[in-house]
Amino acid sequence: MPVSYAVVKVLLARFALFGIVLVCAGCSTLPSGRGWGEDASISPGWERVGAAAREATTDPWVWAPLIGAAIFQVDDWDRRTADWAREHTPVFGSQRGAERWSDDLKDAAALVHYATIAIMPSGETAGEWVWNKAKGSLVHIAAVSATANLTSQLKDVADRTRPNGAAKESFPSGHTSSAAVHGRLASRNVHALELSPGVTRAFDVGLYVLTIGTSWSRIEAGWHYPSDTLVGMAMGHFLGSFFNDAFLPEGSALRLGFSVDREGAMVVFQKALRSN
Repeated sequence: MPVSYAVVKVLLARFALFGIVLVCAGCSTLPSGRGWGEDASISPGWERVGAAAREATTDPWVWAPLIGAAIFQVDDWDRRTADWAREHTPVFGSQRGAERWSDDLKDAAALVHYATIAIMPSGETAGEWVWNKAKGSLVHIAAVSATANLTSQLKDVADRTRPNGAAKESFPSGHTSSAAVHGRLASRNVHALELSPGVTRAFDVGLYVLTIGTSWSRIEAGWHYPSDTLVGMAMGHFLGSFFNDAFLPEGSALRLGFSVDREGAMVVFQKALRSN
């Protein structure tokens, strides 16, 4: 039976936001005692960058979709599945309905992500909160921008015609890569709160549903082949994990300071090491 558009539209987003607000009420710092974004760094070091890349590569939500995309190349399963989904639309009822759902699911993932940024505890004073929030937000915005740019570049290189015969922008799926990167970054924020395993798992499941729902809705709408969405899913999860883990390290922080001399005043950035 097709999914009712009015029933589930933003329920997952509301659930996630309600739970996080309850947990963060009255909190000024993370369980570690640090503010979210306090340890953001533009120069984390090659060791940290390499470790983040390795960790992201070994994530099942990165390599499993890539394997799936390769399997779909066997015996023309990619095209056959796309044609069947577009013809029968078993989940969303129609191509138009699937397209509408794909937009809303993608937007819901972004909404959850940016809401987690807004309510993450970032400091005990107003100045600390604003500065730490800005640094952390820049890291996450960079991850989202990198995902969008890489998706666009790959579309130009692949030049793959969409299943419905529209413009040659099928590979990879931009909707899916967007939902995936937002979902992964939101998940990283939730995990930083050190909630109970059950609550954290529930948030993760909701975020994965948004990504998978976006992926399948794009296929039913006729805009993508399964391999397009699977590669987009892998890209979004990889870049979200990589940027967050590489540039929000635990061992260093960027400090904002002011230097005043006879020539005037200037803002300076200093890298401060944490003591363990």
